[in-house]
Amino acid sequence: MPSRLPIQDICAGLITSIGTAIRYWFHYTLVAFAWLGVVPLTACRIYKCLFTGSVSSLLTLPLDMLSTENLLADCLQGCFVVTCTLCAFISLVWLREQIVHGGAPQWLEQNQPQPLNGLGQQNEVAGAGNVVAENVAVNQPANPPANNAVVGENPDIQVEQADEEEEEDNDDEEDAVIEDAADANNGAQDDMNWNALEWDRAAEELTWERMLGLDGSLVFLEHVFWVVSLNTLFILVFAFCPYHIGHFSVVGLGFEDYVRASHFEGLITTIVGYVLLAVTLIVCHGLAAVVKFQRSRRLLGICYIVVKVSLLVVVEIGVFPLICGWWLDICSLEMFDATLKDRELSFQSAPGTTMFLHWLVGMVYVFYFASFILLLREVLRPGVLWFLRNLNDPDFNPVQEMIHLPIYRHLRRFVLSVIVFGSIVLLMLWLPIRIIKHMLPTFLPYNVMLYSDAPVSELSLELLLLQVVLPALLEQGHTRQWLKGLVRAWTVTAGYLLDLHSYLLGDQEENENNANQQAANNNHHARNNNAVPVVGEGLHAAHQAILQQGGPVGFQPYRRPIKFPLRIFLLINFMCITLLIASLICLTLPVFAGRWLMSFWTGSAKIHELYTAACGLYVCWLTIRAVTVLVAWMPQGRRVILLKVKEWSLMIIKTLVVALLLAGVVPLLLGLLFELVIVAPLRVPLDQTPLFYPWQDWALGVLHAKIIAAITLMGPQWWLKTVIEQVYANGIRNIDLHFIIQKLAAPVISVLLLSLCIPYIIATGIVPLIGVTAEMHNLVQRRIYPFLLMVVILMGILSFQIRQFKRLYEHIKNDKYLVGQRLVNYERKSGKSSTSVHPLQTMQE
Repeated sequence: MPSRLPIQDICAGLITSIGTAIRYWFHYTLVAFAWLGVVPLTACRIYKCLFTGSVSSLLTLPLDMLSTENLLADCLQGCFVVTCTLCAFISLVWLREQIVHGGAPQWLEQNQPQPLNGLGQQNEVAGAGNVVAENVAVNQPANPPANNAVVGENPDIQVEQADEEEEEDNDDEEDAVIEDAADANNGAQDDMNWNALEWDRAAEELTWERMLGLDGSLVFLEHVFWVVSLNTLFILVFAFCPYHIGHFSVVGLGFEDYVRASHFEGLITTIVGYVLLAVTLIVCHGLAAVVKFQRSRRLLGICYIVVKVSLLVVVEIGVFPLICGWWLDICSLEMFDATLKDRELSFQSAPGTTMFLHWLVGMVYVFYFASFILLLREVLRPGVLWFLRNLNDPDFNPVQEMIHLPIYRHLRRFVLSVIVFGSIVLLMLWLPIRIIKHMLPTFLPYNVMLYSDAPVSELSLELLLLQVVLPALLEQGHTRQWLKGLVRAWTVTAGYLLDLHSYLLGDQEENENNANQQAANNNHHARNNNAVPVVGEGLHAAHQAILQQGGPVGFQPYRRPIKFPLRIFLLINFMCITLLIASLICLTLPVFAGRWLMSFWTGSAKIHELYTAACGLYVCWLTIRAVTVLVAWMPQGRRVILLKVKEWSLMIIKTLVVALLLAGVVPLLLGLLFELVIVAPLRVPLDQTPLFYPWQDWALGVLHAKIIAAITLMGPQWWLKTVIEQVYANGIRNIDLHFIIQKLAAPVISVLLLSLCIPYIIATGIVPLIGVTAEMHNLVQRRIYPFLLMVVILMGILSFQIRQFKRLYEHIKNDKYLVGQRLVNYERKSGKSSTSVHPLQTMQE
């Protein structure tokens, strides 16, 4: 092997590598052009052609496909259309799986032909179910309920048991029928097995790389054709037809002006078309059942299920949060000194943004309401909240409910949900605002100005507050534990005041203390006349057994006191009063504390209430945290308290030092560097002097530091990631000040200071000594930071290319001259250099 490669070998290797790179470049360019250009552009142009409403657009569609006007906008819009069609296709496949695994509704299967033995057995099962129901009913007057009796939640529990037993028997008989049908149709299933196997094998062979064309083959062109065809089909079926059905209906009914005034004509018209399509499908399904067209009846029924589930998803995810958001806004108008006319003007100016913001507020409200209900379920007895669906229940499947439950059940749930959520908003927002305006006339309205004359950017502070401050508060586990403790304390208090402790919390403590005694004397108490009467012991056991199989609602027996409805009414009133008081405190205390604290800094100037509320909220949180810690330390004695105070004081001092460095100095330097490198060269002309605001730079630097830290933790392993992970693992309690300063703060601050100081020294100290003109000096001062950034980037690219060239050089040398590799064992026992060569491994390259 020569010490240096000949020039011709290097040139040949470079040409080969360049040819390979060009070939890959052409292929990946074709892939990108197909998926990011042809597919979305075709989808957009076909969408516009179909919704233009003229025949001439169909004739000019081929020319419109080749047009170069608005390419970027059409590609972006086409990407959205393609995303919608792919989501619709995936949703259809997933809905089919739900119907297959969860079973179709009963009305869709009731007219299916079945074997004769199955019919006779089903009649017997129905008769057995009726006998079971009659026996259960006789067992329930035999044991009449009385006061102070242990009862369950549902008054029709015996009917549920009869239905469960009947369903179990029906399932057994249906399994038998299915087995008979399988035995009779073995031949047909054998004929179908090969098709399924072929589909499975094709799915295994098709990978993302092969489908998208990243494997280097041209098979993806066929997939591009099928995706374009799928987009066209879905646009035609799921957008064009429903829209025109709704359009003709709206025009025929004379509602066109009202729909146009909503600023969402296309969306509302399409939804109307889907509603009419659903009605048409269910009517046609009924006619097909009458004339005994079984295949058509089933196909129409499945189409109706698809349309019904789609409309219910739109109502649940879109309409309901939007109603909640608007109702929250309407009930809080006086809190911000606004009127309905202001909201109407904002909607007229930006309807899409206004609706999105209200939908977002409604989603946040629904989310936190659901989180609070989950917290209540951890405190209350299982079964108290039987009227609310348990999201943590493994058997809870909202899609299955959408498939099986009729429309009127969903409409009833929707109306009840609107009433419940709307009443809570009235109780916890509108009524407290009225009370505050009456008792504290000068407290409201809140100051929510979006812009100010101050140099501080409102947007940067809002981003800082929403991205850093509030998440840090909400992620604290103590907040949830405090809220859970308050709920438990209120529940215990209300339970003992109204004699509803057993109803609210159950008898878990007594059951834990007397478990063995109750197990031994269970039958004796059930049959003793002097004991507490039990409603249907066998029925209760059956209900417990059903629930232990994974029913959707838990159950625990409770002791019902006298005048139970009156006590429940008083409990609801007590709960409403508590929520009202809690809302009054939350609306006034944080803002009042924040205004008082910020008055020392800003004087009488008005500040955005978002900041005053956040400041007051943090002060309240710290106060409650300090009180709880002191209460936990008090039983340990004064000496332990002093020792703890000393430890915590030292920890707080260390934390403040670290916060000053990592949350103060580093973000300030990072924000200032970002301002000099990117913001100032882009926004300030050369004939103007840029102004820098340290507070704004610090706020933006915090966001940049957070983003950089997140990217670092997600990236490959290097020294900065290792140090950040170590600091995060230590936490605040085990904070290592020396390690943080030496390994994290000092290197980062040094790099940032050098990045800021070296260009400044060059521009202000070295350049004037050369004797340049004033214009050139100003140009150097203003452009040296982005210029040096470009130099650093070019040096990085150059070093990368040098490393790549070295790798190519070694590859060419090994490919031409390296024949094999042998492992040689060297022996030093004898005086002479004797070696024994064993060809253990030879790698041909």
